[in-house]
Amino acid sequence: MIGYYVHHQGRGHLHRAVCVSGHLRTPVTGFSSLPRPDGWEGDWVRLPRDADAVPGAQAAGAADPTAGGALHWVPRHHPGLRGRMGAVADWITRAAPTLFVSDVSVEVALLARLMGIPVVAAAMRGDRFDPAHRLGYTVADALLAPWPAELSEPGWPRAWLDKTVHTGAFSRYDGRPRAHERPADGSREVVVMLGAGGSGLGGDDFRRAAASTPGWTWTVLGAPGETWVDDPWPVLCRADVVVTHGGQNAVAECAAARVPTVVVPQDRPHGEQRATAEALRAGDLATVRATWPEPGEWAGLLDRTRERPADRWARWAPGDGAQRAAEALDHLSATALERQPA
Repeated sequence: MIGYYVHHQGRGHLHRAVCVSGHLRTPVTGFSSLPRPDGWEGDWVRLPRDADAVPGAQAAGAADPTAGGALHWVPRHHPGLRGRMGAVADWITRAAPTLFVSDVSVEVALLARLMGIPVVAAAMRGDRFDPAHRLGYTVADALLAPWPAELSEPGWPRAWLDKTVHTGAFSRYDGRPRAHERPADGSREVVVMLGAGGSGLGGDDFRRAAASTPGWTWTVLGAPGETWVDDPWPVLCRADVVVTHGGQNAVAECAAARVPTVVVPQDRPHGEQRATAEALRAGDLATVRATWPEPGEWAGLLDRTRERPADRWARWAPGDGAQRAAEALDHLSATALERQPA
């Protein structure tokens, strides 16, 4: 049995977990404060929320959410935190899993490891050298990295690299047939796809960009005040260029569609999106801009990006990343089972 924790922020953690679970041979139980997703293959434990204000805490120091900087989120006397950790611990006691996957929570990974369960941590790009990440990555039996080994994260210790499984990027669209081919009438469409984690951009930014690019049709998905599309695959497939942020899931979906892409990373904790963007720049896989371009820059930027060979995305997302991740988890689970005392 495998336990699988899914963080509630954004959509990427959940999409990755669903992709991997569909390939697992080992039974799996999911844990999250999110509702059970469509397509989840095993049991699902809905956890209490722990991100709300701490009842009765009048000052941040009273809650001490980082335990003096040693961890990421362990506010004192929070009933939600206590309830979710208790639910995970109770399940581990009853189910005696062979493996626990954390995507992502250092605290949940530590809880499982403290109970004697081998742990796999979903690795994240960016500066992960704070005390909490160092501890979480060090105690993990393996790290799952959804990017190619040749574009590995710089500066990682050898001990981390030696236990990292580089799967390449993967998404819910791997292996899905193209929904639409790009039109042959010469019309050009740019699709702006921003995730559920927030972007800091608004309608005026898109309107100014569109006004500066005659001959291009702009379709905006996911920004505040714009249309949210649960399944953007058909829109991605018909686009000549996609503009997105540097989130792992968004980039993986662009890669699956093999569509030329402009990546404008957003500020995120630990510089995650900017680190992803730098890897894409190093591999010459996407057009990367540090900030949202000025209106006068867009016409040339879109024309140049449109000519980028889209098949280069196969280097980032080979198409079987979720299967590779599942095979690694099945192997680690089987190995742990063999090592258990008789």
